[in-house]
This record gives sequence, C-alpha cells and structure tokens, in this order.
Amino acid sequence: MSKKLAWLMGGLTAVVAVAPAMALPTSVGEEGIDALRLQANPYNLTGRKIGIGQVEVGRPGKFGVDKAFSSIRAIAVEGVFHRDEPAKADTFVDAHAAMVATVMVSADKTLRGVAPDARLYASAVGSIRGSGQPQECLSAQHVALQNSGDVRAINFSFGEPLQRDTRENPELDGNALLTQCVDWSARVHNTLYVIAGNQGNGGIPIPTDNYNGITVASTMRRGGEFAKLDFSNLSDLPEGIGRSLIAREINVGARRSISLVAPGNNIAVYNLEGQRISVTGTSFAAPHVTASVALLQEYGDRALKKADPNWSADSRRSEVMKAILLNGVDKIKDSGDGQKLGMERTILDKENLTWLDGDAYSNAQIPLDIEMGTGQLNAFRAYQQFSAGQWDATQPIPAIGWDYGTVDDSSYQDYILEAPLQGGSHASITLTWQRLVELNDRNGNEQFDVGEDFRDRGLNNLDIYLMSADSDNPSESACSSVSTVDSIEHIFCPVPATGQYKIRVQYRDRANEETQPYALAWWTVPASPTE
Repeated sequence: MSKKLAWLMGGLTAVVAVAPAMALPTSVGEEGIDALRLQANPYNLTGRKIGIGQVEVGRPGKFGVDKAFSSIRAIAVEGVFHRDEPAKADTFVDAHAAMVATVMVSADKTLRGVAPDARLYASAVGSIRGSGQPQECLSAQHVALQNSGDVRAINFSFGEPLQRDTRENPELDGNALLTQCVDWSARVHNTLYVIAGNQGNGGIPIPTDNYNGITVASTMRRGGEFAKLDFSNLSDLPEGIGRSLIAREINVGARRSISLVAPGNNIAVYNLEGQRISVTGTSFAAPHVTASVALLQEYGDRALKKADPNWSADSRRSEVMKAILLNGVDKIKDSGDGQKLGMERTILDKENLTWLDGDAYSNAQIPLDIEMGTGQLNAFRAYQQFSAGQWDATQPIPAIGWDYGTVDDSSYQDYILEAPLQGGSHASITLTWQRLVELNDRNGNEQFDVGEDFRDRGLNNLDIYLMSADSDNPSESACSSVSTVDSIEHIFCPVPATGQYKIRVQYRDRANEETQPYALAWWTVPASPTE
C-alpha cells in the first residue's frame, strides 16, 4: 500500500504474516458481535438483496472486471466505481479496501464476513493529488444511488485530515464539506453512514464529527472475547500528555464523537494476493456495524412482506437502524436474572473502567461515553431489539420495541409501558434524530456537483425521560437524557421502584422545522408476577 493512500485510512495496522488463527470468524461469532448466530437456522440472515456501500481512496477488486482479483472469488462485489463512473479494469484496486470488504461480505467458509450475501457497491475516490472532500462527497452520493436508490448503509473506513480542509482554522465542528455531505445524504438518501473512528498522529478526523451517522471505535480481546477498548483509539478526554493531539481529533465543545464500539484488533482478512493476514484498526471495526445493518434489514424486509401489523416501511429508516444498533449493545454482563437486559459481557475502557464508571451513566446531559459511546455492537441483541416490532404512542407499548414518529415544537409524545417495570432492573432507551443539512443546488438537478456546497440549518433539541405513568412533570423523572448538543439521547439507568412508567419524547428547542421526525428504541424489564 502506498504511503499516499495509507494516511487517509481509518487507523490501519497490518501484520503481514499469515495469521495462524482465523480471527474474523471470532469477531463475527459469539466472542465478537454474534452475527454467525443470525446466519444460521432458524434465522438464516445473510443480507440477501440488501444494498450496502463502501467509499475509500481505493476499492476492492471485482471478479470479471479486475484480472488481479481473480484469486479471491469469495469476496463478491456487486458494483465498483471511480467516483461517479464505472471503474476501469485494474485501476485503484487497493488492499485496504479489499480487507474492509472481507469483513462485510466474504463468503469463504473459514473466513466468513458478517453479511456474505449483501450487495456491496464500492467507489474509489482515487489519488489524493486530484481529489478532496468534493470528490469524496461525489463518490458517497453515487454509492447511495445504487441498488435502485436503496443502499441501507455506507461504510467509511477512511477520512480527511484537518490540514487538508480548506476552511480557515478548521476544527471538528460538523461544518467540513464532507461532514455536511454525510449528514445531507443520510437524510436525502435514507442511508446510515458508518464512520471509522479517528486514530493517531493528527489522523483522519473528518467526517467523524457527523451528526446523522454512527462513528465507531474498536475493541480487542480480553479473556478470549472482544471486551476492551483497543489502546490505539484516541477517543479520550484532552487531558495529560498528548492532550493537544487528542483535542485536534475529537469534536469541539461537549458533543461526543464515538457512537459505539466493535471488534477491530487482530482481525483476519484477505489481502490482494489472497493471503489471510491480521490487521488492526477502526477501519475493521466499522464494517462489522455496516454489514450488521444488512442482516437486520433482510429481516425487516421479510416482516414487511408478512404484513405484520406492528411493522411498516419505517423499519428502513436510517434513524431507526441507528437507534436499534445503539440500544441493543453490550455494556455490563447480566448476572442471569435479566435485570441488566440479558447483556452478554462487560465492556472495559482503556483504564479498565466500565460504562457505569463513566460520566454518561451519572450525568443526564451526557448521553455517550467518550470511549465507548453506548457500548459494544451485538448483532444478535440488535436483532432482538428490532424484531420486537414498531409500537407508536397511541397505544400501550410492550417492554421491548421501537418507533419512528414525529413531535411538534414545545410538545411531547408519551409512550406508556403496558406492564409495570421491575424495581432495580435497568432500562435502556435511545432516541435519534437528524441535523438538517440542505444542498445549495446551484444547477437545480437535486444532486451534489463539484463546486456546490451545503447549508447547515441546525439541530432541533429533543430530550427523553423515563417517568412515572401518572406524572406530568419531567423534573420528577426516574432518569433522563437531556443533552443540548447531540442528535442522540440515551438512557441506561436503574428503575427506582416497581411500578407503571412511561417514556416521554420532548421537543425542547427549535432550530429549524416545527415538526421533528425521530426514532425511539427501548428495552425494559417487566415486573415479576410476585411483585
């Protein structure tokens, strides 16, 4: 890999020796995100017919197009491009992109990806000398329009360094062109962007400061399973030695960057020669998340065909996928009584602290742990969260479920839980909505063109509360998430006493439109019959 390509990649460390143990099945299996369980009976979810995307400096090879790629037929790519045009044979084929694609769609029996039957569309931005954020935005838009305009998630295992940003005194404030492009495309094309968290030496932070996607940090093994933040992650408070470097690589102000974490250390993948090598970095954590979307969306499309009364096309909304993934994580291992929602493992940060030790657990104004986000991806738990179905605020809701709804300025929606909640159990609730970014469409073709830019119309402020069902005062809530700067609110808190509760979605402050769409996911524990 050339040095010119490598500096834009998402924290790649490659061990060129062939890996003695196949770590990808481990990261995809029960020691990692538990996606292999979804691929097997009775679920049989492999991402069939679901479009996902990939944008990088280079691209994976495609059998039948690239001669050099003929030896790696297990990685089937649906379409390959150079920016917004069909790729020319054997151009911009890149090892990093091929390895990222392995994690997502490898169909090899011993090195199986997360969603081997998903339709992967990949665009190479090309040489950095002739490209920048406008060309990267063009590539992302082109990928989003593939599969008849139905690409459910797009993977970014690359980014832009601040020193290449053309703004005066650039910083991670969400206003770089590529970051605004990601947030615009997420809304207009209804695709979930998954961004590799930034790592190292000034790094590639743009567009980790996005609002409408998911930014991913990486974990390594602890006791045989992925359960600890990898030391290469630079998601940390800007304190002590290295604080000036860290400060350049995290969002300005109070807004956190990392949404969740996924396995990314010592992952076995294919290189361009068809060898299995071991690699490390957030580049390989992010595709675990992207491909998990394909598994969930395959299930969702099945449910749509069955005309389930608690299912709708809202299941395809990118905000819903974001809420499902962030709420269905692992944080703290359940002791077996279900009081911590059956979570399968405890995730540790770089200082061996748990999510319960962080400020996100104790401070209602901070929804995300600075290193872990909401926790570690668990594809099977996300399936459980998603398959519980859609329940709106017009009816009592079950203990687990999700909704895609709207709330008006200075108003609220109350979701009344049908069954009493168990005192001492934990409730997990996630609310997601989108920053409103609009295209300054100078030629009126409703697409981004090089030379155009975007307008940030701001972020409306929503809050969530877990309240007693007979209360109307949010200040008396059992717990809340009331950040003023995030597009995510997240609650993980103990239920103070057995009783009837409701979830309130509150439209607190208006920045743009009067009505705000949102996605809500919740997971609670009903009281036992003896209570």
